[in-house]
Amino acid sequence: MVAIGERTEVAGLVLAGVTVFVAEQPHEAVATWDALPEGTTLVLLGRAAARALGPARLEATEPLTAVLP
Repeated sequence: MVAIGERTEVAGLVLAGVTVFVAEQPHEAVATWDALPEGTTLVLLGRAAARALGPARLEATEPLTAVLP
């Protein structure tokens, strides 16, 4: 499980064992997505990261993605 987003959105997920990638800028979110570790099955996204990735990536069947509230 991986989380991508702004530090304030994803930092606490480390405590739950989630691999966290801080992406403060849209290009950082895209670069992180493109370099996801092999075998990643679930990606939790911050709102800005989700906007940066766009609907095509979010609607893909793998990896499963969810946008944090």
